[in-house]
Amino acid sequence: MKYFIVAGEASGDLHASNLMQGLKQKDTNAQFMFFGGDLMLEQGGELVKHYKDMAFMGFVEVLQNLRQVSKNLKLCKRTIRAFNPDVVILVDYPGFNLRIAKYAKALGFKVIYYIAPKVWAWKESRVKQLRKYVDKLIMIFPFEQEYFKRKGVDAVYLGNPLVDTIQEIADDGKFIERHALEQKPIISLLAGSRKQEIKHNLPVMLTLVDKFPQYQFVIAGAPSLRIDDYKRHMGKANVSIVFNQTQNLLRHSSVSVVTSGTATLEAALYNTPEVVCYKGSTISMLIAWLVVRIKYISLVNLIMDKEVVKELIQFKLNPESLYSEVSGLLPGEQHRNEMLSDFQKLRNMLGESDVSIRVAEFIVGFINQN
Repeated sequence: MKYFIVAGEASGDLHASNLMQGLKQKDTNAQFMFFGGDLMLEQGGELVKHYKDMAFMGFVEVLQNLRQVSKNLKLCKRTIRAFNPDVVILVDYPGFNLRIAKYAKALGFKVIYYIAPKVWAWKESRVKQLRKYVDKLIMIFPFEQEYFKRKGVDAVYLGNPLVDTIQEIADDGKFIERHALEQKPIISLLAGSRKQEIKHNLPVMLTLVDKFPQYQFVIAGAPSLRIDDYKRHMGKANVSIVFNQTQNLLRHSSVSVVTSGTATLEAALYNTPEVVCYKGSTISMLIAWLVVRIKYISLVNLIMDKEVVKELIQFKLNPESLYSEVSGLLPGEQHRNEMLSDFQKLRNMLGESDVSIRVAEFIVGFINQN
């Protein structure tokens, strides 16, 4: 069968690539065409547009790139029509993908949405679009089940795909040597996957470097960015940058400082104590505060429904607050032990592995039954 997949960010590329691997196991004749990234390309098929040309974040940034967004939408619609897939699979990225869902549904294509839009946080009006234009919604967080059931959306929870990726990435024991790192414990800095996130968050993170001389600091380089995107905000800080190795870096970290996003959950699954930080442009953050309706921004806290990890957001993120929180997570500290205990409870809540296989089996079954 023919699968058209749209993933507009690095995390979507990861989850979509694992899904493609599962689909190939369940459908030996699977053909893929997609908007996505390098991980998806490794699974085969035709890459139409790379997510690095699509990943705009924040209200202001999206407005500044409306022309490019419009071009991407038109290209996606033309490609779907020409490819004539058996199903259109949309991975997260709701601002773009809900428009594609409407278009694909109008042409009579089956539409599956994988990784539900966070409508429980903001833009709840999108629930109507999910009900109208999506045949099946596949959730990845257990707390979403009750919400979407209450809203009348045809949704299913089959587990969280990060559980699979954590188990699949092996440690060959040569991470430190391979990346020419020092023989010192690591504090990792995950400043985001977009240029504007690096600009606002990395400088504050780097104020830790001189305060913890017994540690080495390593920045997780995002696949969509270049080393210069980091260097211009680093000054004279003595830190290493390792690209495309975020999960292995987390595995080897004593503590991690993480911008909000999928990485907050990855850190927890790797048992790495973390502080969650987020700064954005003043205008974007003011708008966000007006429209976002959730208590927490990190996935760990949202799933556990309590503050497991400290969230330092916008004006609360400063050198003093960050130093205080990181200090409390070093080996031997009580807060560290409490956080690790909560991480174990979190893993139990997410369910069993082989999620991508179950999702693939569900999708193939849905296509064959309809």
